[in-house]
Amino acid sequence: MNKPFLLQVALGAALVIPAFAQDTTPATTQPATSQASSASSTTAPTTTTPASDQSTVGASGKQPLQAETHEGFWGKVNPFARKKYVQRQTGPIRDRINELDELTADNSKAIKDVDARAQQGIQIASAKADEANQHALDAGNRAQAAQQTATQASTRLTSVEQVVGNIDQYKPSAQTEIRFRPGQSALSANAKTALDEMATPLKDQHGYIVEVQGFSSGKGQAAIATSQKMADSVVRYLVLNHEIPVYRIFVVGMGNAPSPNSTDDSAKAKRTSGGRVEISLMKNDLEQLSSSSMPGDNMQK
Repeated sequence: MNKPFLLQVALGAALVIPAFAQDTTPATTQPATSQASSASSTTAPTTTTPASDQSTVGASGKQPLQAETHEGFWGKVNPFARKKYVQRQTGPIRDRINELDELTADNSKAIKDVDARAQQGIQIASAKADEANQHALDAGNRAQAAQQTATQASTRLTSVEQVVGNIDQYKPSAQTEIRFRPGQSALSANAKTALDEMATPLKDQHGYIVEVQGFSSGKGQAAIATSQKMADSVVRYLVLNHEIPVYRIFVVGMGNAPSPNSTDDSAKAKRTSGGRVEISLMKNDLEQLSSSSMPGDNMQK
């Protein structure tokens, strides 16, 4: 009877002592190993962690975790470890892992924000560069257009200067002669036809004058007066029938003076039984200038 009872007491003591050792929180993290035996017990030497390792700070801003070497009554290997003991040992590890997960998530978010801002900045810079290139292209086109306009204006100015320089230089364009019977100053049908052929193309033209010179037989003032009457009849017909401005017509009664077309300046006027009127159309370069237009004028229209 005494032996079974003693065995039960010894077995109960073996189960209670390890549980009590697991519930007891170690007072220090210094490594210590205890071995129990029925014969003798020895104490393991204590290892001190260097101060430089204790002051090291991890990515989470905390000290690195230190492994707990004191594991209760059984030493390093506890065959009777309970769930509560395991949770107490792994709790700091789980907390530190959660902190690292949060830190990793924050870092990922920060990286994404920085990348998004960088991409936005790149897009803005690219848009501004494209806008600057477009402005430069527009400025180049305007400069080219201005250069072309300046060249056209220079060409036009040269042409105008040439025309203005020759504005009083009239050149013969057409010439006709009207014959009159003695004592008459009225125009015949043939005379009107000749004047029509000369005057019709002059409508809406510029840069021309008409010289009308009358010649008559006889002598003195009588011949001059007769030649003037014949020249006036020609001028009257041109003004009334063809609306040629009077300021474009230069008329003079030459009497029996030699014709300007005579090759012999000393030759005397031929004695004729009637009279004649010489009409000369003279033109300068103003008509050519007014008919031409600059390319820029057409573009503006």
